[in-house]
Formats: sequence, structure tokens, C-alpha cells
Amino acid sequence: MAKLKIGVWLIGARGGVASTALVGLCALKKGLAGEAGLVSQLPEFRQLGLADWGDFVAAGHEIRCVRLVDEAMRMATDNRAIDPGLIAQCAEELDQIDRRVRLGTIHRVGPTIERLAAPEVPVGESPREAIRRLQADLSQFARHEGLEHVIVVNVASTEPPVDPTLLPRTWPELDRKLDLPDECPLPASSLYAIAALDLGFSYVNFTPSLGSAPEAIDDLARQRGSRHMGCDGKTGETLLKSVLAPMFRARGLGVMSWVGHNIFGNLDGKVLDDPANKKAKLASKDRLLAEILGYKPQTLISLEYVESLGDWKTAWDHVHFRGFLGTPMTLQFIWQGCDSLLAAPLVLDLVRFTELARQRGEVGRMPFLASFFKSPYGVSEHDFTRQFQMLEAWAGAGRAPHSTAEG
Repeated sequence: MAKLKIGVWLIGARGGVASTALVGLCALKKGLAGEAGLVSQLPEFRQLGLADWGDFVAAGHEIRCVRLVDEAMRMATDNRAIDPGLIAQCAEELDQIDRRVRLGTIHRVGPTIERLAAPEVPVGESPREAIRRLQADLSQFARHEGLEHVIVVNVASTEPPVDPTLLPRTWPELDRKLDLPDECPLPASSLYAIAALDLGFSYVNFTPSLGSAPEAIDDLARQRGSRHMGCDGKTGETLLKSVLAPMFRARGLGVMSWVGHNIFGNLDGKVLDDPANKKAKLASKDRLLAEILGYKPQTLISLEYVESLGDWKTAWDHVHFRGFLGTPMTLQFIWQGCDSLLAAPLVLDLVRFTELARQRGEVGRMPFLASFFKSPYGVSEHDFTRQFQMLEAWAGAGRAPHSTAEG
């Protein structure tokens, strides 16, 4: 019997993160890439029986009129981040994926993202109509490719924020609002989440957008026996904060202020140059310090679009803390990394871990994935080491007894 395949459906399928992840997936299938940056390849997780890279079939939704291979090649030519020869070796597979990409939705994404959309992207749909169209794309993908399951991952641009506490807490209440556009503030990221979860598929929100955060959407996931997690992939400056802040706490060093200045020039940076979209990102980046330290120091976070930097994101942080006898001291660090290359392997990891959670019959939020996110759903622990221990504990809990102890 042929081995069943798993679908990976990327929202923002031709963006920087998606194109990099897809080059990586193709390269891993062909044995052209190493294991650097892949959490699921660490020794702690190698005995879990995770899906092989060859088990995955990719597709997605996109609102821009671009080619996947061209966007991937931009990472080589404009950003000098990927070997162009590697992209050339994956070009045929990328073109196959490109043919499976469908038009997404721009419902309540804000004017900055709307301006990126191709003329063919439907406008004026009600939330219900958009969800049905998206579900038709997902269902057709699953049928045509003979897929056992589909995992939808949102790697699209950040939408303006929506307060989830203003939404109904149960799915039946929220469901009724889908036919009333004026009463339904859900943005595109949440419509994608509903479309996936309502079909019993999985959903991962790698962005700061609302996605599946509302309680009512979690209620839907539980009713349909599906699973979801988010939000906002933790790849750079915030990752360092989640490692360094516990050190200050453990040594009794009082953080008085923590200033972070971020500059980058990719499409995400262009979208975040809009104050409305930036607000969602800043909220996600700023909340963890108080959670870890137990008090709120003065903080300042800036995000600035500098076009010439491309995908090379640079963060400069200044930490002012109080030492013994009240003496002020300073820690400064600079983090520079290729934004898409930091995020892409985590997307692939999340797909593998989510698929294993499905095989284990887990439903609802997946808190064991907290270490991957700046603002993990339902998790108040932000210490990276403790978050990673949650993943290790989850991995160990699912192993057969003979694989957890020997002798």
C-alpha cells in the first residue's frame, strides 16, 4: 500500500518565509541540505517517528501576482542568503508547487496589504463566502493529491490588531456573525483558521495576526477534533530576550530598562511600516519581559523599514540593570540574521510536530510548541529553557516505554 501524504498549505505561499521554507523542503527531500536550524532533527526528537520530508506535499494561498521561483531567487540575488545553484536544483519542484497555489483573501487585512493584492483577488465577499471558497481550495488539494491530512501554516504579512476579548467565546455565537460583515471583525488570518479547522485540518499561526487566538475558534477546533497553535514565530531578538531575561532574574539583577531597535527591509518590514500593522507586532514583542521578570521595566521597541537591508534583519538592544550596592550596569548586543532563513526551518519543524500531535489524537491548542512563539496561545511561561522542556516532556510522554529507559 502506498504511503499516505500530508499536505502543507502555506498562507502567503510566495512570500520570503514561505519560499525559503519550500526551497528547504525540496532540498531536504533531495538530500541537498543539512540539519542546521531544525529543532526536529535534534537528538532529543529523532526517535519520535516524525514524518519524513518526502511525506509532505506543499501548496498554498497567495494574494500577489508573482512566481515562487522568482521570489526564491530574490533570496539569492538581492539578499545573498541562498545558493542560487540550490534553487536551480529545486526549480522543477517549486514550479509544481506554484501550480497548486490559489488566490487568498484580503478581508480586513488593512490598506497596506490590500495594495499588494493582484486584481484577480476577490473583493466584497462576506466572511462566510470567503471561508467557503478557501475550504473548496483546501478540499480539492486534499482530494487531488490523495492526502491523509492538511496542515495550514500562516506566514503572511502582519494584519492590524483585533482585540480577541471583544469576540464571542463560543463557536455557535461566532458562526452566526460570519453572515454579517458589519458585525464580524475577523481578519483574513482568522478566516483561514476557520476554513482549516472546520474541515478537521490543523492550523499554525506563525504571524502576530489574530489567527486562531479567539476562544470561539479554539472551541471550533475542539468540536472538529483538530488542533492549532500560535502566535508570532520567535526567531531573533525576542528569542534572545527569552534566554537572557531569566538570567537577570536568577542572579537578582534588577532590569531598569530594556530598549530594542530593529531595522529590516523585506516585504514584512514594508508592511510593518504602516503604524496599524506595526501595532500588532510591537504588542507581541513587548509582553514577555514582565512575565519572566515578575515586574515591568521601562521598555522601548522600535521597528523601522530600511529598504537596502532586504531580508537581513538587525536588532540592537540596550539593557540597563542594577547590580550589587545599587551600581547601574549595561548589557548591549547586536543580532543580525536573515529573517526568512531563521523562520523557515521552524515552519518545517512545526509541521512535523503538529502532524505527530494529530497522530497522537491531540485536540485544541498545542502548548508544548510554546518555545516556537513570542506569544504562545494559552501559555504564560516565557522562559525559553522552560518552554523547551515542555517540548521535551511532550516528546518523552509519547514514546513507547522501551525507548525511554534502557537496562
